[in-house]
Amino acid sequence: MTGSSADRSFMTHLQCSACGCIADHRVLQTVCPSCGKTLLARYDLSLASKVLTRDPSGNAPHTMWRHRKLLPLIDDTNKVSLGEGCTPVFPLHRLGRSLDLKELHIKDESANPTGSFKARGLSMAVSRAKELGVTEVCVPTAGNAGSALAAYGAAAGMRVHVYVPADTPALQIDECRTYGADVHLVAGTISDAARAMNEERTGQEWFDVSTLKEPYRLEGKKTLGYEIAEQFDWDLPEVIVYPTGGGTGLIGMWKSFEEMGQLGWIGVQRPKMVCVQSTGCAPLVRAFENGSGSSEFWENASTLASGLRVPRAFADALILGVLRESGGTAVAVDDENIVSAIRAVASTEGILLSPEGAATVAALPLLKTAGIVQQNTRVLILNTATGLKYPEVLRMAAANTRIDWKQTVAYIDNGHHSFKQS
Repeated sequence: MTGSSADRSFMTHLQCSACGCIADHRVLQTVCPSCGKTLLARYDLSLASKVLTRDPSGNAPHTMWRHRKLLPLIDDTNKVSLGEGCTPVFPLHRLGRSLDLKELHIKDESANPTGSFKARGLSMAVSRAKELGVTEVCVPTAGNAGSALAAYGAAAGMRVHVYVPADTPALQIDECRTYGADVHLVAGTISDAARAMNEERTGQEWFDVSTLKEPYRLEGKKTLGYEIAEQFDWDLPEVIVYPTGGGTGLIGMWKSFEEMGQLGWIGVQRPKMVCVQSTGCAPLVRAFENGSGSSEFWENASTLASGLRVPRAFADALILGVLRESGGTAVAVDDENIVSAIRAVASTEGILLSPEGAATVAALPLLKTAGIVQQNTRVLILNTATGLKYPEVLRMAAANTRIDWKQTVAYIDNGHHSFKQS
């Protein structure tokens, strides 16, 4: 590392999340060289606690980079930023009343560049890739990660290759192409897209920034946790409900809570973390219900929430570990309730959710019935992208003009879901 403790990152090394193997952060890394699992960035938090305060200085940027020294970039000249992060948290008063929840909030990631939370991870991944000499990158994607990589790759002057399921929302495919990415449409799911990408990049010097197969997308996503702590005046919500495909944000938030605890910025209380999936693709829900430490591949995955159509998350063990350590749970909701929730939140709160974000709303009646959330529980749900990126789904929500949210709540309570406490 270079520079004084006042102006540098406190990152010291990379460490395997499974076997504990140490890896050098000064050279390009993918997964653990010993066991092939996810590498995590580690910091000198003891030293950082003596230098940093939890309230950034007045000249800190109003972006995810406001806690710059707890992020992995070494030299600021390599930072590739389009203004990502520092997204708002809103109370959901009307929706909360309909569910008899007094402390319901949403963190709305739709304000990010390219309209989704993927901007956080890809800003960080591209910045570090640039710092380590990468000029060409690739990713399999359900859509939003591809458009974010295409945008940040363009800003960095990199060549970008995106592999995407052919039935991904057309708008997101057009986004990738407009940013100049080389787009490959693949029949099937994101898993099929990954297989095609890995076959075609053989012999090419393309750096793979797939979810949790390099160390730094996670570091961008962990800024969600730092922001949530600051926005809740350093007293974390009691329950965080997160739509989970690859799970980077869920793992990242938990990592940030651990770091802030070591820094002395927050107390010992941690949120219950709730993973929400679709009934058409719920490998983590099934694994959680079965008490398994890993998930099995979900055959014939199908859901209109394209970001949730991940047949098996690469870091499934990490996700399941967070759910159990936090005392949380995993729940699945069907597409009909997702569409209903989009309409309900738009018409009562004026917020246009993505299908993935709407899945967290559809999950709330289940969680309330199960006692995970109660009337006075401070609950935060995550909207991961703007609904405008899913025009086909919006047409369905717009056509359903007779949606009654109270009837929807009853419909969910009557068993049109998947839920089981561990």
